[in-house]
Amino acid sequence: MNTAVNVNVVHESEAQRQHARVRIPAKLRYLCQNRETLEVKVDDLSAGGLSFHAKHPLKVGEVLRGRLQFTVDKLGLAMDIEFQVRSFDPSSGRTGVQFQNLEPRDIATLRHIITSHLSGELITMGDVLSTLQRDNFTKARKQKDANGGMSAFGRLRAVTFSLGVFVVGVAAFGFIAKSVYGLYFVSHAQAGVVSVPTSNVTMPRDGTVQGLVENGGQVVKGAPLASFSTSMLDMLKGHLDDQQLEPAKVEELFGKQMSGTLTSPCDCVVARQLVDNGQYASKGQVIFQLVPRTTIPTVEARFSYRQFDDVQPGSRVHFTVAGEDQTRTGQIVNSTSLNSEDLSSDIRVQIKPDESLPSELAGRPVAVDSNRGPSLDWLIDKAMARGL
Repeated sequence: MNTAVNVNVVHESEAQRQHARVRIPAKLRYLCQNRETLEVKVDDLSAGGLSFHAKHPLKVGEVLRGRLQFTVDKLGLAMDIEFQVRSFDPSSGRTGVQFQNLEPRDIATLRHIITSHLSGELITMGDVLSTLQRDNFTKARKQKDANGGMSAFGRLRAVTFSLGVFVVGVAAFGFIAKSVYGLYFVSHAQAGVVSVPTSNVTMPRDGTVQGLVENGGQVVKGAPLASFSTSMLDMLKGHLDDQQLEPAKVEELFGKQMSGTLTSPCDCVVARQLVDNGQYASKGQVIFQLVPRTTIPTVEARFSYRQFDDVQPGSRVHFTVAGEDQTRTGQIVNSTSLNSEDLSSDIRVQIKPDESLPSELAGRPVAVDSNRGPSLDWLIDKAMARGL
């Protein structure tokens, strides 16, 4: 089989005209180089140019201006054009020109006239006006080079912008997912506090107090906590007869002071000193709050009764103590109503921490939440139960 290619063969599509030429009655008035206006009959017309017989020689390559005139529905239709001489035959005067810088409206009008003439339709002014009113052109496609039309800095900026949008989208999705999860799967306590059983040391007499142990200090049973001083008159009040209540005796007793000592009733840690040193305290006023050393602090929290199913004894909770950054875990060991007589809508729970809390955290507020939805620990437990 002969597969040789004949290089002299040219496909007809490569040799065909770019625009169809038609013979349409039209006239051309153009201005010569000597400023003389000439009028000629158009031999043939296409969307790219026209031909006519020039009355005077024209130079190939020169650009002229003129007006192309048609007759449509007995009405004159003219368009101003600019054309370049592409060929000129001196023997016959036949000249071929190419349109230059045609307006889109003029191109649409020429194509409509040529197409209607080729199809045999009658050209009317209404059709011409309708053609001029609509948009007959589309935007040219963008030409992309090998680098996509962008420099290295432009591509880096585009990638950075896209990455930033992606990160913002992921962050927004995470925030929304966390909010929805917290709304439907997490029960938050209305209030919480670190609770420990305390022992109170009260003032035996009216007088001033001077502490001997700082807050957080450890004391054994019977150890002195503070010293106090009171007037002799206060000590003997109710035991004086009429002779001893003379003004001179009262003034003498008032000026005398008697000192005493407050001692610890247990092996405890001083949680708080409620009366500052040198301050006056009345009889029966609480001076110290003591926490037994062997006492394990717990957490007491208050939940709404609507969260009844989430705060059952044995439920796991998470809590954060004020002043700490870490989140602790614990288990609900007791659940009671705040007031069983009037069926209060609040539920008080007692939480046993998994890790013992320091005694100095007593009284600090706590944020408690109960997670009843799927979590990482929940997924791990499920996987281990299935033997994965």
